[in-house]
Amino acid sequence: MKKKLFALVLSLAMILSLAACGQKNAGTGAAAGGASSDNIEVAVVLKTLASEYWGYVKDGCDAAAKDLGIKVTVVGPGAESDIEGQVSMIEQQIGAGCNAIVCAPNDAAAANGALKAAIDKGIPVLSVDTNCGIDGQKCFVGTSNVDAAKEGGLWAAKQLGNKGNAVIIYGQEGDNTSNMRREGYEAACKEAGLTVLEAISGNNTTDGATSAMESLLQAHPGEINVVFCHNDDTAIGAMNACKSAGAQGIIIVGFDGNASALKLINDGDPWVKATVAQQPYEMGYQVVQNAVKAIKGESVPEVVNAPVVVVNAENIKDHFKG
Repeated sequence: MKKKLFALVLSLAMILSLAACGQKNAGTGAAAGGASSDNIEVAVVLKTLASEYWGYVKDGCDAAAKDLGIKVTVVGPGAESDIEGQVSMIEQQIGAGCNAIVCAPNDAAAANGALKAAIDKGIPVLSVDTNCGIDGQKCFVGTSNVDAAKEGGLWAAKQLGNKGNAVIIYGQEGDNTSNMRREGYEAACKEAGLTVLEAISGNNTTDGATSAMESLLQAHPGEINVVFCHNDDTAIGAMNACKSAGAQGIIIVGFDGNASALKLINDGDPWVKATVAQQPYEMGYQVVQNAVKAIKGESVPEVVNAPVVVVNAENIKDHFKG
């Protein structure tokens, strides 16, 4: 009798153990490869939401959320200089329980310190526009900034007959995207034979670039032929300074392809002559797509390169619809 009772208890224990194991494996499978779209939450922490360019990235993220039937939360600090604010947002989104997190870091080292917590928890980490470069990152979606800036630089050099003087208004100090764009502009100048008189930060803002350009005009009166800018907000700031100073014959090259810069080119602005147009909407869309794949345990490419084009008077009609 005791033997029969022991066998019955043992059998029951095995059944319960198998059932529990099955439930555990089912849960793990859902997280890795079978998550339903309506339960997926992707957090996106951008450099800021206070600019036209990042608004386009957000629009792409939101469109992907709608098409894929998932929840996407897009946040960003009030300015790209707010590194601590962005780090806090990363920590908040991870703490809120997102299934994947996307970041466009204002400072990669600072952002990576916060993103490591996500990787340690098994939460997929992706970058958009600016590469975090953290070990364990699933995917980077963005522009090859060095090559793109070089294209813009070579275009401007050609307009000048491959001779003349350039200045560079780069972005936030320490920002990797800014460093790469500056590198691309400098490479173009070296290849084409332009002299770089000076490079100065415009802090990624129109007002900051206006101040920077005022300083450059004072330091190099009548010497500047072209201004290479970190983004289109910077280009508009440089334009404002040139306009106020009455500086003529200066070519300004922006970066991003924002509608504001495209309109200036279309209208024949005396200074803003070109912008290296990115595809921020498409980058936002694709990074969310790849985040969902990563959540489901599907393979994703390490890098997704977004193409660019140097928009100028010759091709503006293909890019600006008014």
